[in-house]
Amino acid sequence: QVQLVESGGGLVQAGGSLRLSCAASGRTFSSYAMGWFRQASGKERDFIGAIDWNGYTSYPDSVKGRFTISRDNAKNTVYLHMTSLKPEDTAVYYCAIHRIRLQVGVSADAYQYWGQGTQVTVSS
Repeated sequence: QVQLVESGGGLVQAGGSLRLSCAASGRTFSSYAMGWFRQASGKERDFIGAIDWNGYTSYPDSVKGRFTISRDNAKNTVYLHMTSLKPEDTAVYYCAIHRIRLQVGVSADAYQYWGQGTQVTVSS
């Protein structure tokens, strides 16, 4: 059974940093892109970045330069390092694994397995 478990969320002041972790179990995902999404209360789930099997990353403009995704295939874990956090970054953050090997995408529909989410709250 495939399982993703996020950790590292919490309360942080504006301008601060957090690192989220996403540990995968159930099989090896080194050939799959892994994505991060977030969902603020009452809003849709938004793509905030992805990392492919070679470690290449992509981000939307809203977080580019502030968020960094990395992965450790030996640990089957992906990380989201967030800096210069803003109150508008407050949301539940999710990691996910792409449906298809060697493909990457920005749509939530492209991802098959999801973690339970971890809350990030940025105070002003």
